[in-house]
Amino acid sequence: MVVIVKKEVLITTPPFITLGQLLKEEAIIGTGGQAKWYLREHSVEVNDEPENRRGRKLYPKDTVNIPDEGLFFVRSRREE
Repeated sequence: MVVIVKKEVLITTPPFITLGQLLKEEAIIGTGGQAKWYLREHSVEVNDEPENRRGRKLYPKDTVNIPDEGLFFVRSRREE
């Protein structure tokens, strides 16, 4: 049985966060420099589309699916 962890990621510096920043903020990688390597070695989907760019801008309402890590929902503090 596969358990999918769902988590909200709040953007504190609107209007966006990059995919590399999300990976680091969620402790999936240790440093920003590891993002390029991580995205080459692991499948990541943004809004149900494959993504491998660490600079991909993530806006509120975007979803990021990282197998074995979870499903992340990007939200803005303004939405609270």
